[in-house]
Amino acid sequence: MTAQTLPEKIAYRLRRDILRGKLPPGAPIKERDFAAEEDVSRMPVREAIRILAQEGLVMLRPSRSPIVAQLSFKEVADQTEVLIALEKLSAELACRNASDADVDRLAEITDRIAAQFDQMDPLDMFELDMSFHRAIAAASGNRALAETHSSYLARLWRIRYLAASQRRNRERVVTEHRRIIAAVRNRDPSAARDAIDNHLWHLAEDIRELIEAEGPNANPKDPARST
Repeated sequence: MTAQTLPEKIAYRLRRDILRGKLPPGAPIKERDFAAEEDVSRMPVREAIRILAQEGLVMLRPSRSPIVAQLSFKEVADQTEVLIALEKLSAELACRNASDADVDRLAEITDRIAAQFDQMDPLDMFELDMSFHRAIAAASGNRALAETHSSYLARLWRIRYLAASQRRNRERVVTEHRRIIAAVRNRDPSAARDAIDNHLWHLAEDIRELIEAEGPNANPKDPARST
């Protein structure tokens, strides 16, 4: 694994603050204050904010502090539609291109989810769950597809976390993951696409209420603490 740079480490901490609701949508991110809090110069903080802006978590504003992004339902629904299409294509191509080791990696991640679901911090569990989806894209054998999938996954990172927090169900997640794994292992593209569709079809509707509830003046609770 490649060692993280200082901006990447700062971006990781900021990302988790955003996901947990410590920095809610519309909240300004003060470079100077955060740099002082982290005991670093403003330059790596600025670079970290640029990373999060590329992911769609932060909005940059000329001559003003960046703010935590607040997307409309239409924007998120459009991006979710693309993400689901990418995941279906990834699973289909994985049936053709994935090695046995790739499939074993999917199974390993799912086994960890099954074993640690109730003990692991919800945010850490969410990140482990997302690593499963990244692994499917990687197993497609199509680098361009994997990079595009990663980009859309990053844009939807926060809202996916909120939606996942509302639907925390170990048996559902594990069962649906194993259905995807079985389809890929059996080299059955149709079954793989159906399994992905069954796993993600509800995603856009799940997030509608979350986005509408936030609104411009909302201050959402940490979903990890409200489940």
